[in-house]
Amino acid sequence: MAGSLSVRPLRAPDREAALAHLDRAPRLNLMLIDLALRLGEIPQRGSQPFELIGAFRRGELVGVAAAQPSVMLDATAAPAALEALFPYLAGVGSGLVKSTEDVVGPLWEWLRARGRRPLLDRIEIAYALEAAGARLTPAGQGVRVRPARSVDLAALVEAARASLREENRPDAFEGDPAGFRRWVRSRASRATVAECGGRVVFVGYADVRCTPGWLLQGVYTWPDWRRRGLAAAGVSAICRRAFDQGAHHVQLAVVEGNEAAEGLYERLGFRAFARLRTVLFA
Repeated sequence: MAGSLSVRPLRAPDREAALAHLDRAPRLNLMLIDLALRLGEIPQRGSQPFELIGAFRRGELVGVAAAQPSVMLDATAAPAALEALFPYLAGVGSGLVKSTEDVVGPLWEWLRARGRRPLLDRIEIAYALEAAGARLTPAGQGVRVRPARSVDLAALVEAARASLREENRPDAFEGDPAGFRRWVRSRASRATVAECGGRVVFVGYADVRCTPGWLLQGVYTWPDWRRRGLAAAGVSAICRRAFDQGAHHVQLAVVEGNEAAEGLYERLGFRAFARLRTVLFA
């Protein structure tokens, strides 16, 4: 209890209240909306566990956060509601916090005061694309864009590790190779790849796929194959699939200052809509 606020895990009966609350800012809260849609579902084999918690005032839901698979905060909740959630998040041993700058800042200072240390702290620019503004491109000659298959696992692991190194993030494969492969395998059904001459040279993941929006992450092109239109073709294919399945928008985030990525997405019709802060902590 924090003043007149109470905090507890969200369960299946809270699903509609959570969705109604988060729908006030569907773009900023897309990952939380995806988790709320899954409240009460039987977890699929190999899927990551998740936990949503809610802050309530006199029975009304006024704030939402995720404790796992990563720490995510309701972008539109009042500061008092978010602060009520902080003690519940203190039990997270390590993880990734991601939301708008003004939301992440107070939580990170609260965690830092309790001895947590940052492994990564950066600003990202969130971009969104709607079908009406899309300028998608086809794959070039000799390029095949397709869903990832089980035989692509080695390439997906290679791309995931290379992406972490390029972002100066810890390579989890070194400490737990089997666990890292399981994590990549668990995402493979959401991956789209582009191949040339039978070799996978691009990968991107649609980690959130719901009607309010799709979230694109893990976009990676092998260095020797960059500047050939592969990322544009791969991202375009994912966006077409999203719009064909009724998604209202597709969104992604780019590390601030990555002008090449910003230019690519803007050419496809994406437009910036928020500044996000990502903190990886231990």
